[in-house]
Amino acid sequence: MRTPAAKVALVLACLLLPAWPALSQKVFRAGAHSVDISPEKFPVIVNAMFTERSADRVVDRLFAKAIVLDDSRTRAVLCVVDTTAMDRKLIDRAKELAAKATGIPTERMLVSATHTHSAPSAVGALGSRADARYVEWLPGKIAEAIAGAAKRLAPARVGWAVVDDWEHTFNRRWIRRPDKMLADPFGRRSVRAHMHPGYRNPDAVGPSGPVDPGLSLLAVQSPDGRAIAMMANYSQHYFGSPLLSSDYFGRFAQHMARRLDPRGSSRPFVGIMCQGTSGDLMWMDYGSPPRKIDYDKYASEVAGRAMEAYRRIEWHDWAPLRMAERKLTLTRRVPDEKRLAWARQLTGSLAGRLPRALPEIYAWEAIHLHEQPEAQLKLQAIRIGDLGIAAFPSETFAITGLKLKRQSPLQPTFNIELANGAEGYIPPPEQHSLGGYTTWPARSAGLEVQAEPRIVEAVLSLLEEVAGRPRLALRDEHGPYAKAVLAARPLAYWRLNDMVSPIARDATGSGRDATYEDGVALYLPGVGSGTGRLPNPQLTPSRFSGSQINRAAHFAGGRLRARLALPGEAYSVELWLWNGLPSDARAVTGYVFSRGAYGDKTAAGEHLGIGGTDSSDLAGRLFVANGKDRVDALAGRTSLTLRQWHHVVFVREGRKMTVFLDGKADITGELDITAKPGEESIFIAGRCDNFANFEGKVDEVAVYGRSLSPAEVAAHFKAALKGTHHE
Repeated sequence: MRTPAAKVALVLACLLLPAWPALSQKVFRAGAHSVDISPEKFPVIVNAMFTERSADRVVDRLFAKAIVLDDSRTRAVLCVVDTTAMDRKLIDRAKELAAKATGIPTERMLVSATHTHSAPSAVGALGSRADARYVEWLPGKIAEAIAGAAKRLAPARVGWAVVDDWEHTFNRRWIRRPDKMLADPFGRRSVRAHMHPGYRNPDAVGPSGPVDPGLSLLAVQSPDGRAIAMMANYSQHYFGSPLLSSDYFGRFAQHMARRLDPRGSSRPFVGIMCQGTSGDLMWMDYGSPPRKIDYDKYASEVAGRAMEAYRRIEWHDWAPLRMAERKLTLTRRVPDEKRLAWARQLTGSLAGRLPRALPEIYAWEAIHLHEQPEAQLKLQAIRIGDLGIAAFPSETFAITGLKLKRQSPLQPTFNIELANGAEGYIPPPEQHSLGGYTTWPARSAGLEVQAEPRIVEAVLSLLEEVAGRPRLALRDEHGPYAKAVLAARPLAYWRLNDMVSPIARDATGSGRDATYEDGVALYLPGVGSGTGRLPNPQLTPSRFSGSQINRAAHFAGGRLRARLALPGEAYSVELWLWNGLPSDARAVTGYVFSRGAYGDKTAAGEHLGIGGTDSSDLAGRLFVANGKDRVDALAGRTSLTLRQWHHVVFVREGRKMTVFLDGKADITGELDITAKPGEESIFIAGRCDNFANFEGKVDEVAVYGRSLSPAEVAAHFKAALKGTHHE
């Protein structure tokens, strides 16, 4: 049975790509080779943590592994190195050596790092230096792997496949409660999202981004079916292994070799796991109890899933090969004068020792950024038949990888990060306001706030170039629920499936888009699609989004803001909410909807919220108020379940207010109209004056210029049934 990813790839390949040229006198060739790059002299410096480490032995051998492909017109190199990261200078040196040995142009070479955290330091970062002796030695070994693969070029068949593996990668960057924020290294209490919250930590509300479950394979075999090499691609940061080790990446290759080359041929099979977009992903599911597993068992399980994809590969005797490269210059977030003075004072006090405390480390990094205010990135795209490969030198969030996969003109496409350099984390712009390690300015996360959209645009252009056709448009499918909402003719319908901030697209086609404020994370699991947690982490299509996975936005201090001309006394607001904040956290748990003037300190208007500690009668229940004070608030009868989806409809008809919860009337009463005549400002997930904004996910927001009837509300709720009452 094909996975959703495989089905989409197959359909789009059939629809979009023209027939390949005739095979007349065209031969596809491939060669592969691996070279041991375990250090020969000890001790060695090890980076990849905040402070520097040292190792004096090898637990798992480290390798540089290369595949060379040739379609009789173009020759291209794919090389993956068991190291945390390599800077552009080191990789360019390796490519120059390989070009001299093979004649392959350097712009036809892709060299990336696995991102094991247990290898000799090939680049300085945070509190670690590069190991100068290893840096000098490594380029020659990489070139040796490439030259060896080129020497082994022989006729081959090529194929690819994708399987979704939801069980082995999860988002590691979680949004924290507003009253449980952490301090950053610069002395500010700014951290709303941070990596590794711990299992089931009550201070953490939920993941700050989606998961990319795609496990992609590119494989080559001899004409008689002997496995030559296979490159897998998966978005999972690393597992964790003793020093020195290739981590699960190396063990995965061993497990694949046992399956595909059990007897050990004269030319050994070369198995590779390269790094996908895992800047915010890890193997731990922090929403579930901890799982007892080591890196070998983990690698074996991932290899088992990879074999599912391998068995469905369609082999090609020839496939077109194209490769394109582009350089992109970006600025770094350099320190201002005040921070630079702080950094110089703090680093000056180190007296020659390495930094150990976080403020010392980030002071050291501020000096580096000041001295290197720009970075030039080398971006690449490859076409192999219907398959696309995108490569960039950053540590990239999963949502960025999903943007590229959805829009690529080549289906399927996979992404290789930490390729051709090491420029650190590139959070999407909206993630910067949430703070945390992956946003703190350093060589490991120093690029400009707009780096991610600029890289996405450049890479999509490269994919268009190698494909010879335009990118795909981002389009939402409408399931039965969405169709029922649209049939009711709302003024605006924000489905909140957006991948790009700050615009929330209006699904009615009327162009009444809304705006996300800072403090919102995008593309989280939406209502009906599943929890994303073990034991059933797979997200599935639902009655909201047809064959697609429904998505939602997570509000962490920010709001959705819009201007709509509503009829004076009759309108409705319909949405789904997932509240992540307990009702004992603050006076008002959170405001869900508000109509009132932006920043009005009197909060004149009408506001739908969830009660907190301010009133025991309102705690955990919906209420409606018409101003700053909640003395005359209308209270709901039903307590909302924490971290569960609920359908909420607010209906105003003159002074009469009705709020429906999960298809039934929960609040009925009258309140005076206090909004100013003609007031057009409305807010979702917050009040007009920014007080007690909602903390959690919101989905499927529709605003109507009339009062919905109880029958219509019930019909919409019924259209959504099946799977909607789970997190």
